[in-house]
Amino acid sequence: MDHREKDSSAPAGQGRPLPIGPSTAVFCRARNYQADTVIPLHHHPDRHQLVYAESGVLVVHAGTGRWVVPSTRAIWMPAGVGHRVDCLGPVRMRSLYIAPQAMPHAAAEASTVSITPLLAALIHAAVEVPQPYAPDSRDGRLMQLIIDELQTLPVLPLHLPEPRDPRLRRIARYWERTPHDASTLQDWAQRLQIDVKTIQRLCARELGMTFGQWRQQARLLRALERLAQGGKVIDVALALGYDSPSAFASMFKKRFGLSPSQFFR
Repeated sequence: MDHREKDSSAPAGQGRPLPIGPSTAVFCRARNYQADTVIPLHHHPDRHQLVYAESGVLVVHAGTGRWVVPSTRAIWMPAGVGHRVDCLGPVRMRSLYIAPQAMPHAAAEASTVSITPLLAALIHAAVEVPQPYAPDSRDGRLMQLIIDELQTLPVLPLHLPEPRDPRLRRIARYWERTPHDASTLQDWAQRLQIDVKTIQRLCARELGMTFGQWRQQARLLRALERLAQGGKVIDVALALGYDSPSAFASMFKKRFGLSPSQFFR
């Protein structure tokens, strides 16, 4: 069942300013959501946001695609960027809202990042910091350390770009329904009645990757969602069309730098 966040019934894409003044560099909000909650399309016009999944799995949709955010990871969302959040299972969400002037060199594009143990502890503490706080206080120094840590986080390849071309979108929607599909580039060219080179050019122009890389990324992110929800490696691998669990694990490690079991520790 799809649950809508109660205080998000505003029109899709509407800005949601926060109840804090511009002098507050960082604000932290903790919220827990039940499974299948959807936070509708919105944006924060005056704050960058770090959406952190302390537990559970988030899927974040923005204009340039879709990001999977498993527990202990987060997504960086620049101020003004519209996004929708889907909760896969129960989620303990912790969000940081950062004044742009506090991070003048912040990333201008959305990205999934890894959360260090130090930053996780700082976020946990920041939930209890009253607003506003004095910059030269203990709370102020804690928040400044958060800003310092945010600028060193490694970006993770957990993004699936969203094509604009209707022919590529047809492929993307098909993969959503049948992620195990093994149709080749030539098969799709025949189905769409276009030249193979046309699909190749569209993938390079709109997605910045080859057809094969796009299909691999789509499969791996779907696998990530299922693993994060407790799926077994063997079941996930076979459901997504891999020949064996070892073949899947090898591809997973090649892409993410960790085996499936290590990734979720």
